[in-house]
Amino acid sequence: MTNNTHDTVSAHEAVYFIFGATGDLARRKLFPALYSLYREGKLGERFAIVGLARRPRTNAQFRDDVYEAIKEFCRYKPSDTESWNAFVEHFTYQSLDINNVEGFRELKVHTEELEAKYSIQGNRLFYLALAPELFGHVSRSLRDGGMLESKGWRHLVIEKPFGYDYASAEKLNQEISEVFREDEVYRIDHYLGKEMVQNIEVIRFANAFFEPLWNKNHIANIQITLAETVGVEDRGAYYNKSGALRDMVQNHLMQMLTMVAMEPPSRLDAEDIRDEKVKVLRSIRKMNSREEVVSNVIRGQYAPGSMKGKELKGYRDEDSVDSASSTETFFAATLYVDNFRWAGVPFYVRTGKRLPVKSTEIVIEFKNVPNNVLFANKQNVLPNLLVIRVNPMEGIYIKLNAKKPGNDMSIQTVATEYCQSCLIGINTPEAYERLIFDAARGDHTYFTRWDELAVAWKLVDPIAAAWKEDSSDLQFYAAGSWGPDKVEQMLAEDGYHWWPVNGQDEDNVIWISNTGK
Repeated sequence: MTNNTHDTVSAHEAVYFIFGATGDLARRKLFPALYSLYREGKLGERFAIVGLARRPRTNAQFRDDVYEAIKEFCRYKPSDTESWNAFVEHFTYQSLDINNVEGFRELKVHTEELEAKYSIQGNRLFYLALAPELFGHVSRSLRDGGMLESKGWRHLVIEKPFGYDYASAEKLNQEISEVFREDEVYRIDHYLGKEMVQNIEVIRFANAFFEPLWNKNHIANIQITLAETVGVEDRGAYYNKSGALRDMVQNHLMQMLTMVAMEPPSRLDAEDIRDEKVKVLRSIRKMNSREEVVSNVIRGQYAPGSMKGKELKGYRDEDSVDSASSTETFFAATLYVDNFRWAGVPFYVRTGKRLPVKSTEIVIEFKNVPNNVLFANKQNVLPNLLVIRVNPMEGIYIKLNAKKPGNDMSIQTVATEYCQSCLIGINTPEAYERLIFDAARGDHTYFTRWDELAVAWKLVDPIAAAWKEDSSDLQFYAAGSWGPDKVEQMLAEDGYHWWPVNGQDEDNVIWISNTGK
């Protein structure tokens, strides 16, 4: 899956530029990810990391900031002084005004000094932990300041949100493509770095008894849940412009859906895999009228409620939120992938804030046995489930039906479970570690290609337009609940129900597990 132009050794020989180095993303995710890669030998010793931001900092102050970030957020702690000093000496800082091309020329001089010091052959990775509207501007300044004239590779890593809709995303892409080729751009969706999202391909394609059943003939429905217990916290100003549709659906939910629904790629190559994901997105049934949106989509907003005995305020009471805001904090929809494999199979997706548990799960519900054969007409035989747990617990479990011990023919549910995070524990690699490492190696497999992003925007834009036209369908739900009441009705109309996440319904289930259940 790795781009053949970059072997694993050359990936270790690079200068990493962190734009927005004094920001929250760098502190919580990027510095800890780089330290973990270093501790595991994936960075080697021939690398340099340059922090860039407007704020004035000395190298010593910047390194102190990095230390505090890693001490608080990294799965490895900087306990070994000698090892820590060897790592942090690779960090330098430069105050940079992105509107000043001369600053980029100074950065070029500093970069060449670092490349000479660490014997780096001109490989440069630019991580833009910045607002999207700055992506194009920084790209041009890198070019005009001579930062792209090295003889090695140059990779541009950019964070979501990539645009606000298709038109703005296309404009951003045009600005970036004036400077960087598509194969030099790495659009991060950190959900694609999660262990169990990447494991979906292995579960499907490396197990011969799954793939023959992975279609409309054997699967009744698929449920994807991305639930958060937190509210908008201090992100009210951002979230009021974004909402759940743009913050979670257009990227995270769509990406998980494509991983579940894609056809087997002809080769385990990044472009072949991404080709199949684009085909899925193009096959999702579009909602081009307000009537179709209202029929298939539920939007909600959390109202005051409680969770674990704590009173919680509603979204409209949060800081920086309009008291009459119609921004959705909850999204649920019935989606259909209109291709030969999935025709007629509903994909139920939901995401929201202030829900009862933090959990991301994918439930594959298989068609049940006929109700007039075997024991089904006398007992409540439940359908078989394959559950992929993405977050916070990572693993899979399968629900089967088996005979209870004894003389009667009573049936009980048995769950066979594999918990991946239980085995690795705190040393579970974080998504940003994988994605930074892949970007340095030139592996695009778990990054979003432009055509993929474009199709996703074209799917969600009509929904946003329908909501803008009329907000009367906005429903409220108590903070700490599972969303508006209508969410249960959405599945009940099709004869299904939401399966509880995090094993909340498991009192009568016999577990065969590596978790100690």
